[in-house]
Amino acid sequence: MTTSPLILLAAGGTGGHLFPAEALAVELMKRGMRVRLVTDSRALRYSGLFTKDLIDVVPSETLRGRDPWSLARTGAMLAAGTAVALNLMRKLKPAVVVGFGGYPTLPPLLAARLFGIPGIIHDSNAVLGRANRFLSSRVSAIATSLPGVLDQDPDLAAKTTTTGTPMRPAILAAAGVKFEMPEPKGPLRLLVVGGSQGARVMSDIVPGAIERLEPALWSRLLLVQQVREEDMARVRAVYDRLTINAELAPFFADLPARLASSHLIISRSGAGTVAELGAVGRPSILVPLPGSIDQDQFANAGVLVQAGGAIRIAQADFTPDRLAAEISGLAAEPARLTAMAAGAGTVGKLDAAERLADLVAKVAGI
Repeated sequence: MTTSPLILLAAGGTGGHLFPAEALAVELMKRGMRVRLVTDSRALRYSGLFTKDLIDVVPSETLRGRDPWSLARTGAMLAAGTAVALNLMRKLKPAVVVGFGGYPTLPPLLAARLFGIPGIIHDSNAVLGRANRFLSSRVSAIATSLPGVLDQDPDLAAKTTTTGTPMRPAILAAAGVKFEMPEPKGPLRLLVVGGSQGARVMSDIVPGAIERLEPALWSRLLLVQQVREEDMARVRAVYDRLTINAELAPFFADLPARLASSHLIISRSGAGTVAELGAVGRPSILVPLPGSIDQDQFANAGVLVQAGGAIRIAQADFTPDRLAAEISGLAAEPARLTAMAAGAGTVGKLDAAERLADLVAKVAGI
């Protein structure tokens, strides 16, 4: 009996890395391939396709500083992780190793190279992350979510395929929900999120912006906002005082469905968020996380802005007055929201998992 090929997926232990890996795994399993996940210990907190018997934990460490101690600690942890990963390669003999970014992908992909096993990296951002940049010259193929990421490097561009970001089933279901333009005096559904851990800036700015809206708009708002526990009381106090119809929580398990039901989303612009906004096709106001070395969130938001699907506001300019003006303007022109939804939808690639699975099969020679 011929054993079906094993595809080893390597991802950092956050949703932004794990969700695309899981979506690819579903597609690969449909095609009769076996899958395992190699990651760090954080992934054990996530439920989903990857049960504990399908996960191999490899030691890793994110580079947290450029001082000698940080460099030495990261180097030692990655060396230890590579030793563990070498044993995994020897035992599992995968056909391909696919990395989804984050420092935990370094040990398995470096070990795969040492064993002569083909490697693929996937990057959801508009610029390559640091781990993927290091691996880019050491893998057989590169997949990007967005076009033009490596156009300035002909050697890397030659082995790059634009696949999009593989989407979990809940996002694909949400993508089937048509955007409904708000009626001029009807409900306006506003969703405010800040990434997997929430964002304090949303609690600092959004309530003040809502307070600056015309009172006639207050009664129209159906507001859903992700709020950290430590910010909950002060945010709720503002909305209660204004009698805003607001649902507040630190986390929403049904976020894809909430995206689909919204007229406008206010959010950070992480790669996963931008990909999901494109897939579902919803208008947004995006506030990139400042201070990033690569300014990846600024570039990610730019993709939706260029498509006409988003308004990008630098955090330094993200004030209650500015946000109130943007919300008021969009509420007064519902047709503009519809046009933004259509623009955002041009960025989404709903067949990304299939495209990436095709690339995996090609590199594996399956």
